This record gives sequence, structure tokens and C-alpha cells, in this order.
Amino acid sequence: MLKLINHPLITHKLSLIRRKETGTRDFRQNISEIAGLMAYEITRDLPLREIVIDTPLSSCSTAELSREIILVPVLRAGLGMVDGITALITTARVGHIGLVRDHETLAPMEYYAKFPADISEAVVMVLDPMLATGGSASAAISAVKKRGAVTIRLVCIVGAPEGVTRVEKDHPDVDIYLAALDSHLNENGYIVPGLGDAGDRLFGTV
Repeated sequence: MLKLINHPLITHKLSLIRRKETGTRDFRQNISEIAGLMAYEITRDLPLREIVIDTPLSSCSTAELSREIILVPVLRAGLGMVDGITALITTARVGHIGLVRDHETLAPMEYYAKFPADISEAVVMVLDPMLATGGSASAAISAVKKRGAVTIRLVCIVGAPEGVTRVEKDHPDVDIYLAALDSHLNENGYIVPGLGDAGDRLFGTV
């Protein structure tokens, strides 16, 4: 269920975004590029259908994707992964989900959701750079399931064992893709060694 994507370019770019000295522009660019590199591996097993086309010289048998791809970034940090993937999958449609933590229960609450009309037949990729406690990821997956999604892939860049365990428990039917599995969460729920708050670093906020 957990799939770690190892590639020299991803490892190199991870080192760049982990550095505290990396500024907003370079952080944003490398998050996008890592997402694109990950997408190449994540889509390796997508189903194809046979078609016949005409080239400038003759007809030929070939294949094309048989299922639509829908990206669902978790606001706001998930937005940083969209461009890198759509540069590779230009036909992908994009939904959005916003979650906020309830101050009393600490549970993630949905405050915004907008999806393409029919997602039941698509391969849905839920995007969030960080998989920390797993609460937001699990809630986002539940949200797309509620809208009819069946084939779901959770795509994160850095994760912690606690988050992986939570998603595996709540959604055993969902594959998790990570570029790195870090050590643990600290007392504040941040991934260690991690890369800080991905949303703040993407958008230059504090």
C-alpha cells in the first residue's frame, strides 16, 4: 500500500526544499518539479485502450489512456503540486478541497469542496506535500469517496509513520505514494526532520 519513489533527481530536489535557507521561489519550483517526477512513476500502471490512428504515412495500431485523471489538492499546500503534474498530464481535471481543524475536537472539518461532475470512473489523486498525523489526508480521502471516487491515490512528498498508519487504518484500499518517509512527529505534530510548514514556505507566509 505504501510506495516510496526513489529517484536521484527527487532525492536532490528534496535536499533543496529541506534546507531552511531555500527561499519561496525555489521552494515552490522544486515542490512542483518533485510532484511531476513522482507522477511519472505513479501513473506507470494506468490502464490503456487500443486505438487505430492515421499518421502522415499510414494507419497504425496504438493505445491511449482509458481512464480520466482527476487531481484533488488539499488547500492550500496541495496547490503547489498541481502544475508539476498537469505539465505531464495536460488533460487532467482539478478539484479542490479545503479543510480546517475544529478548535474543540481538533478534527479536520470541510469548509470548501469543488469537484468535476463525475469522478466515479476516474483515477483520483489526492495531493498534499506533507503526510503528518494523517487526519487531513484521511478526511480528504473520505470526501472524494463521498462524491463517488473509487480508485484513489494519495500523493505526498514527505510523510511520517504516524500519518501512514492512520491512512492505512482508515482507508486500506488507497495506495500512498511518498518521496520520503521521515522519522517521526514532534510534540507539535511537525514531521522530523521534515521541511517545515509547506504551505508557509510555498506562499511566503508566517
